[in-house]
Amino acid sequence: MAFTLRGLKVPPNSVNLEEARGRVFDFFRSACRSMPAIMDIYNLHDVVTISQLRSTIASDIRKNAHVTNPKVIDMLLFKGMEELGNIVEHAKQRHHIIGQYVVGRQGLVQDLNTKDDGMSDFLKNFYNSNYL
Repeated sequence: MAFTLRGLKVPPNSVNLEEARGRVFDFFRSACRSMPAIMDIYNLHDVVTISQLRSTIASDIRKNAHVTNPKVIDMLLFKGMEELGNIVEHAKQRHHIIGQYVVGRQGLVQDLNTKDDGMSDFLKNFYNSNYL
């Protein structure tokens, strides 16, 4: 799969917004087509599904939907293609992929339960008296 992405180059500059938009769709399509190989390379089947990865990539692309300058879109597209190339060529480790695309930027899901569910009254009084 890495050899198929090597031939995928970013053309010099987009002439207008429609051309840049088409290139973004082509990039998303190539990223989605490389997902099965990425899942196999990094052994992500136990952590995430292909549809979850696809939605993460789509949300990263939609994050920049407000950009209207074709040169800026081309620059973002170049960064995305470079990132995809690094991932497919195994330049990242598994925990990088999990941290960036599976867990996301919000971090690990925190436990919403209170901390003192199983504590004795002695410990509750101790924490209240020493940490206030």
